[in-house]
Amino acid sequence: MRPLIRNLAGLAGFFLLWEAVVRAGLVNAIFLPPPTTVFARAIELLGQQSFLRDVVATMLAWAISLGISILIAVPAGLLLGSVPAVRVATRSLVEFLRPIPSVALIPLVILLVGGGPEAKITLAVYAATWPILYNTIYALDEIDPLLLETARSYGTGRTRTLAFVALPHAAPFVFTGIRMSASIALILVVSTEFLAGASRGIGNFILDASAGGGRSDLVLAGTVVAGIIGFIINDGLERLGKRWFRWSTVTSGAQ
Repeated sequence: MRPLIRNLAGLAGFFLLWEAVVRAGLVNAIFLPPPTTVFARAIELLGQQSFLRDVVATMLAWAISLGISILIAVPAGLLLGSVPAVRVATRSLVEFLRPIPSVALIPLVILLVGGGPEAKITLAVYAATWPILYNTIYALDEIDPLLLETARSYGTGRTRTLAFVALPHAAPFVFTGIRMSASIALILVVSTEFLAGASRGIGNFILDASAGGGRSDLVLAGTVVAGIIGFIINDGLERLGKRWFRWSTVTSGAQ
């Protein structure tokens, strides 16, 4: 509870400073409205059905993206982490694909799958897969060889060893990767909605607000809502990880 209070206190201090700078006339309120105005607009938006549909569209794309990323990255990480030959054979391809910025792939993705929800889901899956994949591989690299040898000495096959020995050991690392990917997926979904002009979503709302008369108060209100959603997701996953893996220092020590 104390870390949450400290985080909220830091945010409150930032917003107070922001309010003071604007009220003192150091920044034009037309271009940067004070937080009181922005939060008032955000509360108004949350009472509008059209904006709530945008929020639902963003969250649905985020949930689908994160779920697909988990389904891809965990098995792939177990395979690459447990079979050295496969890991060596795919290393060049993985190291080539991983550094490519997801937003740079927007034109290609739009050509391949169109500009609908598929585009933002595809890009979010691409970006969110890497942290889970690498955390899974790292977890298998750190596993105690004695655990594997003990399983083999009892005649446990490779598949059962992965499922009942390696995966439980890797679970805290995998969950940390999921927590990182959750934030990344949300960023990519909103960014793609903004850059690719999706028909629905928080990013599309921000795009329309910036284009329709330059309503910076609505732009910032939409941005604040996205930030609050991201904060809630990260804090919720952090608390869940500490509850599920309280025996591990991987999640209990994560900030």
